[in-house]
Amino acid sequence: MREYVWLECTACGARNYRTDKETRGAERLEKKKYCRKERKHTLHKESRKK
Repeated sequence: MREYVWLECTACGARNYRTDKETRGAERLEKKKYCRKERKHTLHKESRKK
């Protein structure tokens, strides 16, 4: 089963990316992605779709 999740910037809190992930036995996603608001690469953590 796959589920959509948002990747949220840890610096400013903006939700910049939406991706899908496997729900069975998966940990929370953490990736370095580009933040348009900060204009640099920052750590983005998974936040559930609301």
